[in-house]
Amino acid sequence: MMPMPADANGNGDIFGGWIMAQVDLAGAVLPMRIAKGRIATVAVNEFVFKQPVSVGDLLSFYATVTRIGTTSVTVHVEVYAERNPQDLYVVKVTEAKLTYVAIDMQGQPRKIPPQD
Repeated sequence: MMPMPADANGNGDIFGGWIMAQVDLAGAVLPMRIAKGRIATVAVNEFVFKQPVSVGDLLSFYATVTRIGTTSVTVHVEVYAERNPQDLYVVKVTEAKLTYVAIDMQGQPRKIPPQD
């Protein structure tokens, strides 16, 4: 994912809210697979901005499941930025812990199916 100029604030740094939205999307992939259906974000347990993100940074998101409960899945997401293509280097810019809950068609919590 590469942030664009419209995602930047007046100082040229990418909005924290834009990064949070991308982390939420990336973090939801594994819980959706585990829940085998619809999920909702119920908690942002931790969110740490370690470095600013700039236009032109190429972001990579890595999610790891840290807990599977009866109705919820918690994930840890790390975000890395590739910078300076002429002399490439990678830096961790953000990490977060989010919890998602499996929900039914009425938006009510439902049990996570047994894992194979």
